[in-house]
Amino acid sequence: MKIQAEALLFDNDGTLLSSMESVIRCWTRWAQEYGITAEEFARVELHGRPAAEIAADLLPADVVPGAVARIEQLEVEDVSGPGGVVLLPGTAQLLASLPADRWAVVTSATRRLAEARLERVGITPKTLIAADDITRGKPDPEPFLLAARRLGVDPAHCVVFEDAPAGLQAGRAAGMTTVALATTHLRSELTADVVVTDLSAVSARATEHGVEIVTAD
Repeated sequence: MKIQAEALLFDNDGTLLSSMESVIRCWTRWAQEYGITAEEFARVELHGRPAAEIAADLLPADVVPGAVARIEQLEVEDVSGPGGVVLLPGTAQLLASLPADRWAVVTSATRRLAEARLERVGITPKTLIAADDITRGKPDPEPFLLAARRLGVDPAHCVVFEDAPAGLQAGRAAGMTTVALATTHLRSELTADVVVTDLSAVSARATEHGVEIVTAD
């Protein structure tokens, strides 16, 4: 399938890179520190949501700020741990084919954590939208709309690459074309204009008016 776009907006974890081993290690330790039972923890969706929202689902409001700072510290420190952060297939090749002003990373992580993970795998986006930049996280469209505004592109001419249902919902709500990656969820759980295995199934080339995207799946 061919898609014409002016900008590409990428989620980070589960899309460009995987930090799953680190996430499991850190959040498990965090839950133990805050006395959260395995049953309580299992009921909360972790992937694709800001840490502040997750903490708010599990802890009293007065404890949340300190708990959010604690999980950020744990995750930043774990970036260089075994299997902590690894590039997903196709990421390096796809990003190398794109002009720097035609793409952005849009993540639910804090800027400090996102930059630590991206630096670990050698990705340096010109535009990065993080949890610190918004008031409402995915599935609200605010993060993607802000990215489009920063890039100076009409949302209707943006393509969102996401692995999480909440992120895909945000992309649709922003009026953008969505490409789902089946890296962390089953294809049956993903609602998007296109579903691919990972970014190795996506190629792109710069054109006079933007970017032409080709998906192989």
